[in-house]
Amino acid sequence: MYSHGNAVNAYKQVDRHTNSGRETEARVLTEAALKLKRCQENWDDPNRDRMLDVALRYNQKIWSLFQSELSREDNPLPQKLRVDILRLAAFIDKRIFEIMAYPETDKLNIIIDINRNLAAGLRRAP
Repeated sequence: MYSHGNAVNAYKQVDRHTNSGRETEARVLTEAALKLKRCQENWDDPNRDRMLDVALRYNQKIWSLFQSELSREDNPLPQKLRVDILRLAAFIDKRIFEIMAYPETDKLNIIIDINRNLAAGLRRAP
């Protein structure tokens, strides 16, 4: 299993060698949404708890990485956008912990929607 530092390094290596940063972010957000969607679609599966744990932790890592990058002083995004995305990340953190404590299929919708919408926006951005 990757530590947070190893995950960050792997992300940066893939980003440098394959895609633009935006496309990489869009791809991982889409994958995060798909993992959660699969959990919803297989809610009665005997392995649901394991699938849900994997999906939630994947989402947590992505959003933690975003938080780390957005908190850097040299981040090139405008301050207001950084603050807005950091607030969104805090909301997602809270929702993930809520789902971990009290799993319900409907609680996944908002994270799935946010991930998909943000990915779509990243793909449209210049």
